[in-house]
Amino acid sequence: MPTPPVALHIPAFHISGVSVRTSNRDEMDPATARLGGLWDAFFSQSWERKLPSAGHERRIFGVYSAYESNEQGAFDVTAGVTVPAGSDDGAARAPDAPRVVSVLAGDYLVFNGQGAMPQMVIDTWGEIWRYFAANPQVQRRFATDFEAYDGPDQVAIHIGIVA
Repeated sequence: MPTPPVALHIPAFHISGVSVRTSNRDEMDPATARLGGLWDAFFSQSWERKLPSAGHERRIFGVYSAYESNEQGAFDVTAGVTVPAGSDDGAARAPDAPRVVSVLAGDYLVFNGQGAMPQMVIDTWGEIWRYFAANPQVQRRFATDFEAYDGPDQVAIHIGIVA
């Protein structure tokens, strides 16, 4: 039986990394899925060491942002590390240059997963979908959500909720 999520208020913070735009529908089809390629590029190109501040927290994040609508629409996913506020100077960037995304302050439900990659992330997202299906009174914000990795076999997925 899954552990119930923990409710936390998270202050705003910033992540610098590489991004893709995708949708849940695209991720269900191996021919159009982009998230595996994003993470493969992040690690194979050693982005965690190239990025500003090189993740002073020593954690890697996957941030979901720029939601088109809800779970049916498109969204951005950024794989990256924390950076200080103001790290994005707003200047034009090359397509492969890092992007800075702000994680919004607010209330989040935290779902913890442990196990082998990528199955632990897939299983934790399955738990998230089941939780929201069983608890329709809890509403997602669809503003920012994020995965925080505390090692190769532990993830804490934070889902923004309406307070």
